[in-house]
Amino acid sequence: MTKSMIVATAVVMTLSAPIAFDTRANADQYDDQINALQAEINSYQSQSQQLGKQVRSLQDELAAIDVQKATIQAQIRISQAQYDQLQVQIKELEQRIVENKQALGDTLANIYADDKISPLEMLASSKSIGDYVDKQEYRSSMRDQLATTIDQINKDKADLEKKKADTERVLMDQRGSEGALAAKEQEKNNLVARTQNDQNAYNSLVSDRQAKQLQVQQQQQAAIEAAIAAAARASGGRGAISVGGSSGGYPWNGDNCYVDGNAWSWGGADGNGTDGYGYGCRQCVSYVAWRVGKERGYVPKNWGNAVDWVASAQSAGIEVGRTPREGSAGVITAGGSPGHIVWVEKDNHDGTLTVAQYNYFNAGGSGWGNFSRMIVPAGSYQWFIYF
Repeated sequence: MTKSMIVATAVVMTLSAPIAFDTRANADQYDDQINALQAEINSYQSQSQQLGKQVRSLQDELAAIDVQKATIQAQIRISQAQYDQLQVQIKELEQRIVENKQALGDTLANIYADDKISPLEMLASSKSIGDYVDKQEYRSSMRDQLATTIDQINKDKADLEKKKADTERVLMDQRGSEGALAAKEQEKNNLVARTQNDQNAYNSLVSDRQAKQLQVQQQQQAAIEAAIAAAARASGGRGAISVGGSSGGYPWNGDNCYVDGNAWSWGGADGNGTDGYGYGCRQCVSYVAWRVGKERGYVPKNWGNAVDWVASAQSAGIEVGRTPREGSAGVITAGGSPGHIVWVEKDNHDGTLTVAQYNYFNAGGSGWGNFSRMIVPAGSYQWFIYF
């Protein structure tokens, strides 16, 4: 699942003018910190994303190196096989020389190879001139035959030695290329490791700033709840009291949408945390948009954060005002972005309203993104939209 942009998160309740509480100053105090932390988060996330792209690019290069290595290693195996075969063939030729000498006999080989017996000695050992001539012709014939055989074997051996030397040079070049690729691969792996370490460092900074942002949001919520308690005391003890109840069929729940500890929506209609109307599922604006559709037959889509709804309603020709009405939407704007919006179910005519809402922190359950029905001072809202 992918994180969705928060369309409306914490309730940012403020008080009407008669209550001695500086909502703007307090809202700015927290909003400025939240916005500054968000700017850091955005910057660190951007750096992390860039480093992630570099890692993926380096990994693509490593994959290409693997292909090149496999090709060169296949070539080395072929060249090595050729080299080994040539060595075998050379040994076979050397053995053939030995066998030829043995076949001709040690004496004949010595006569024609070493040429130690003189013509005079041969004549003296002959029975007749004819015998001498026959011996001379035989000697010449055997010498020529042996010389031709040995010359051919030596020539073949020289050819094989040359091929062996050529193959050895090819092997050296191929192994050199293999070594260069291995060095390049190690360099890329080291760069991937360094880049991933840098990315992890930025991710740690993101987590740290998100934790600090949540802490500020919780401080802001505590200040808001203190302000509501002050409003309750000012209105005769009537405060923000949860009276329970059902969301009435709102389609997003814990099974198909999740709101995390930072008030981010996950899942939803498209898996990115949205509700199909242009809001985060289980956010305050999402619930009110759905409730308007249920009560009035049309859905205000893509109206932005809660603080934007008054202007969006006016642009759509819908009446807005300062007086609460049943069946209207109460909007808190004085607390700054993102604001909060509720559906006014009942004017209790005692200075309080019964409202239905989503995403009032810890109301209706633990944490963000829960439904609640509450009785609150009417002065908690700066605007009402009369759908």
